[in-house]
Amino acid sequence: MTTHRVSRFFTKLGCAAVCALLMTFAAPARGQPTEAFRAMNRPAKPFKIVSNIYYVGASDIASYLIVTPKGAILLEGGFVETAPQIVNNVRELGFAVENVKILLTSHAHIDHVGGLAELKRLSGATLVATAPEAEMLKRGGKGDFQYGDNLLFPAVDVDRVVGDGDTVELGGVVLTAHLTPGHTKGSTTWTMSVVDGGVTRQVVFMASLSTPGYDVVNNPAYPNLGKDILRSVETLRTLPCDVYLAPHGYAFALDAKRAKLGTEPNPFIDPNGYRAALDDAEKDIRRKLVAAEKKAAEKK
Repeated sequence: MTTHRVSRFFTKLGCAAVCALLMTFAAPARGQPTEAFRAMNRPAKPFKIVSNIYYVGASDIASYLIVTPKGAILLEGGFVETAPQIVNNVRELGFAVENVKILLTSHAHIDHVGGLAELKRLSGATLVATAPEAEMLKRGGKGDFQYGDNLLFPAVDVDRVVGDGDTVELGGVVLTAHLTPGHTKGSTTWTMSVVDGGVTRQVVFMASLSTPGYDVVNNPAYPNLGKDILRSVETLRTLPCDVYLAPHGYAFALDAKRAKLGTEPNPFIDPNGYRAALDDAEKDIRRKLVAAEKKAAEKK
């Protein structure tokens, strides 16, 4: 499958396809055994998104550098194999990974936290996460409610545990944690504001809302899964958003927007795309809930 076809494939099927394939092929080696995975993690040129926020991730596996006068914040660690790309991208922009003071993530899946242990070792940064994700990070992915021990990654200790509404501050930048569980039990959406061209913009780093292959009703490992997703969508609808970003590039049309950089307005200012993503997520979970309830009723 060519890179272009892989990109279109994942754009159509989204994180459901990504995670399902990961579960099928992933092994304790923590590598990327398929061309599809490698296509998501191809080197990508770093660039400025808006104000002090930079893209330093791979072709689809996102990672964001937030620069402040007191050091930098890095959100998302990618696969194990993404970490060297992130380091190189940070340096290409003229910054140093050793200047990263805080590490964050949206959720503890192999494609977003696999590189955190190495990035923490290189930077000495403080790793911040919610309690459920901190436990998963400490276990290196073992005992995941959906994937069991199939998506292992290097274990890493969290230095600070945050809850809903807690903030992380560095050099005048304030990020707020919003618990948006469902994709994982501690999925976290991060928000901040930036000043761009004299205009204050609200930035939302939205956590994944997909439920690939999950039992969304009567799930013994996560009884409130379906309800949590719906509540998370409701929470996200209350957040003001000008710039919409996510853990995967396909989720917010990374390639198309990057191609338009330099035009006005900034293509990453996309409140309509944010609302559309929430609409799609709600439709998807409601469809799954109806189907699951119908199936349960037929068994009675």
